[in-house]
Amino acid sequence: MDQAIILDYSREAIWLTLKIGAPVMMIGLFVGVLVGLFQALTQIQEMTLTFVPKILAIFASLFFLLPFMGAELGDFTRALADQIIGLPTN
Repeated sequence: MDQAIILDYSREAIWLTLKIGAPVMMIGLFVGVLVGLFQALTQIQEMTLTFVPKILAIFASLFFLLPFMGAELGDFTRALADQIIGLPTN
């Protein structure tokens, strides 16, 4: 493998990390904003109220997005392994 191929796979790995992590992080951000808005409107300042809904939403999103995340990561790993051993990629 030459330097250009290594840079391409590094760039693709960074994009894959963003593609896999962004949906879960956005769901956590959205739930956090909703909980913060709810706390501001009702003046309830319970500390566990900020963490429990976010944790539940992130676990639920992981449950539904895990097949997509696994397929994307598997495809990348397969392509990288094929490149390392010298098989042509399609």
